[in-house]
Amino acid sequence: MELKSIINNAFKKKSPDELIAVSKKSELKKTLNVFDLIVLGIGAVVGTGIFTIIGSAIQGGPESVGAGPAIIISMILAVIACVFSALCYSEIAAMIPVAGSAYTYTYATMGEFMAWMVGWILMLEYAIGNITVACAWTGYFVQLLKGFKHILPDFVVNFPMWLRNDYRFMFAYCDKYGLDPHTQMPFIFDKIPFAINLPAMVIVLLLTILLVKGVKESTRFASVMVGVNMFMIISFIVVGAFYVKPENWTPFAPNGFEGIFMGAFLIFFAYIGFDAISTTAEETENPQRDLPIAILGTLVICTVLYICVALVLTGNIPLGQIDIQAPIAHAMRAIGKDWFAGLISVGALCALTSVILIYQLGTTRILYAMSRDRFLPKSLRLIHKKYRTPHVLTWISGIIVILCTFFMDLSISAELCNFGTFTSFIIICIAVLILRKTDPERPRPFKVPFSPVFPILGILTCGGLMIYSMKFLTTSSLYFPLWLLIGLAIYAGYGYKQKRLEEKLKGQRRIKPRIEIQVK
Repeated sequence: MELKSIINNAFKKKSPDELIAVSKKSELKKTLNVFDLIVLGIGAVVGTGIFTIIGSAIQGGPESVGAGPAIIISMILAVIACVFSALCYSEIAAMIPVAGSAYTYTYATMGEFMAWMVGWILMLEYAIGNITVACAWTGYFVQLLKGFKHILPDFVVNFPMWLRNDYRFMFAYCDKYGLDPHTQMPFIFDKIPFAINLPAMVIVLLLTILLVKGVKESTRFASVMVGVNMFMIISFIVVGAFYVKPENWTPFAPNGFEGIFMGAFLIFFAYIGFDAISTTAEETENPQRDLPIAILGTLVICTVLYICVALVLTGNIPLGQIDIQAPIAHAMRAIGKDWFAGLISVGALCALTSVILIYQLGTTRILYAMSRDRFLPKSLRLIHKKYRTPHVLTWISGIIVILCTFFMDLSISAELCNFGTFTSFIIICIAVLILRKTDPERPRPFKVPFSPVFPILGILTCGGLMIYSMKFLTTSSLYFPLWLLIGLAIYAGYGYKQKRLEEKLKGQRRIKPRIEIQVK
């Protein structure tokens, strides 16, 4: 009997009406319009992928082969997987305009246990993914400083490596070049290595302070960053187009289908972020209309940009010479445009800054929704009296990212981020199918066309890319189930008990007025 009760409790749902009613009492400030949302979407999507990951997707990585010029086919595969999921996100976001994104939508369709697990998985997409972006920011920041070597002092331009890398990288670097680690970084008590990614920590700290100040202020800052970023990318496309050599596009797919498929998995990281738009539903002035427009508009704009950049990049540089760390800046140097390569570094910094900002925003809004449902301590969802932002959660998420830069492996964090995103996309597609069955009469300002075909195709494409990649990405394939087990343990040890306590307190509040009436 007790087991049956636990199962019933674990699959308790919150109706869309209940979720919407709670959101209407939200203390978050409604300030965002459709332009703000598209800026957030582009700022989240056009960043790490187009400036760094595209190089790895073309060339290949330690555990995967590259797509070569066929990266444009990989991009099309990745965006197809995204389109089906984006349509599903648009339907549910317009129907249930509540903070929390996939976490909230899962609560309405699959119950509290699955909602918690999806929220936990989303932390891979936002919090863990942000570590990768913050460390990529450091790389471009260092490149930018080197451009001022004749102006700035040498100790600024070439500041110590142990202040811009984690200890794992320092040990690998020393091992590769036969160096003594004790000469390359300090050791605490001669035993504990000390190496920190200082620029990454500083930029996360500054953006956390900005997010505490307010979402509108953060969006204005992101608008400036996105504007500079878009100008640089369009300039690269226009300038680079004059140096395209069609012979560089052959062989088109050097590693065949495997390269194209793995390229699609890697480049998928470039599309992560458009769903962050749905996390701001409670801060949007007209969410039913603006959320679908922003989600789909972001995806269309970014796809066009990505394909154009890929065509120019692979047309400018022979396959074996494409740089992995900073492919676009390197391409400009290769065609003799050193001055423009410096500008590209500025654009990359702006792009990565906006991604960090929006990933942090997504993290805090999901955690806010989870704490409101008592999965996390109530004290975490406190709203700042002046700025009307969840300042406690904002600081916690920022500190977590800063601490994780000490020890997280960057490539593994990016792969884990992909696994988390694929899983959340699959669940969103399933949620649309469930709501079409269980609540067919509910008004839908936006509807997924050709349902149930499109949601099913979303499940198959995302699931296929994820399962296929697990054959090659062995390390992250082991870490992902481990992450799920940790989430399960937290729910069993804390979340489940807190939800039952909440129900008990609600029951007592309902009984107390009845007793008072009888006494009278």
